[in-house]
Amino acid sequence: MAEKKLVLMAVLATSFVVPFMGSAINLAVPAMGDTFGVNPASLSWVVSSYILASVSILLPIGRIADIKGRKRIYTLGVFFMAIFTCLCSFSWSVESLILFRIGQGLASSMLFSTGMAMIISVHEKNERGKVIGLSAASTYIGLSLGPMLGGFITHYFGWHMIFHVTTFILLVISLPAIKYVKMEWYGEKDAYFDKKGSLYYVIASPAVLYGFSALFSNPAAIYYLIVGIIFLFLFIRYQMRCAEPIFDVNLFKGNTIFAMSNLAAMINYSATFAIGFVLSLYLQVIRGLDSYHAGLILLIQPVLMAMFSPMAGSLSDRIDPRIVASIGMGLNAIGLGIFIFLGMDTPYWILCIVFVIIGIGFALFSSPNNNAIMGAVSPQYYGVAASALSCMRLVGQAMSIAIVTAVFSIYTLDVQDSRYLEELLYGTKIAFVIFTILCTLGVGASLARGKQNQ
Repeated sequence: MAEKKLVLMAVLATSFVVPFMGSAINLAVPAMGDTFGVNPASLSWVVSSYILASVSILLPIGRIADIKGRKRIYTLGVFFMAIFTCLCSFSWSVESLILFRIGQGLASSMLFSTGMAMIISVHEKNERGKVIGLSAASTYIGLSLGPMLGGFITHYFGWHMIFHVTTFILLVISLPAIKYVKMEWYGEKDAYFDKKGSLYYVIASPAVLYGFSALFSNPAAIYYLIVGIIFLFLFIRYQMRCAEPIFDVNLFKGNTIFAMSNLAAMINYSATFAIGFVLSLYLQVIRGLDSYHAGLILLIQPVLMAMFSPMAGSLSDRIDPRIVASIGMGLNAIGLGIFIFLGMDTPYWILCIVFVIIGIGFALFSSPNNNAIMGAVSPQYYGVAASALSCMRLVGQAMSIAIVTAVFSIYTLDVQDSRYLEELLYGTKIAFVIFTILCTLGVGASLARGKQNQ
């Protein structure tokens, strides 16, 4: 029982602190722009570099965790995350900050590929939805406090302090909690590690995501995209023939629930992840709010997510997760559609209502969808399923930021231009048009997964 609580405490702490840092950084982006003198398209790399690095080793590290021990990899992830987070606070240029964010991303992949598999391994099947809901709630509490505290910290102490706070939480809570856990969890201890497949994946994933992100700002991006697609094809083909792959592609074959639930997760994050980044710029640059008051408005969505996630997770233990998750994604599509009509003087109460809609929608989607994914595989595949879910989430997040980066590269002028605010608003609306279309398609993917046995 004590081991179970320590594992849950450690995972909940990292589930809190990583999204806390991410949402706080969204509020600090304009301040970072002032410090380093760069535009929104350049600032987006502070976010996307982290995601690109994280997704680039996620599947190989998930397989390594199954072989060498999930707790061991998780502990290393906490340690390295603390180191690179501390280094971020001492960044002297936007390039150095991006470099340290890459280090954070690599460390976070160790956490993403092990955390959920660990808490599921120590809890009974009938508790699965509950603990997934608690993990989601912890994530959303981090997302909730990020805008409020991030805005406050940035306004009064500077954006560097966000990284100091994150380092403190990692070293004081997560690392000590997991240190006293004596149990270890393996998927297939001492099994074969697929080096060739790992190499294909490590080349393909960042090349595809970077190529798409920089397609409209870097002429060489198309070559990265082509190389990435070639290696992605090689990776998938090799994984289908490999006896012990890093990612069992066959899990998707004949398992509609697993395949469509992962697709729905990727689409949902593609449509929603960049909301905080885009609206932080809208509220602070276009509307002129300071970081603290902008954070209070952005706080609404994650608070609702934190409130409703445990309920949604428990609900999915009793009701078909497909129904709950599809309703949630439908609410997200409605909220994103309303954001298309943002103007220079849109009443703040309208923004608040939309954040309530999206907050409830995301809570109803996330926990039930995660439950559906983990419930669609047998226990020995929990590590692979958790890695697949994390991969879909990170790819979705990267695509979301890539869409914003591409749109802002096309529609955003130099900050000194008199039409800068007008173009920034237009780019914001275009981004929400794309997000609304994606989310609407995601509802179809969510419904197409079929009924799940409880």
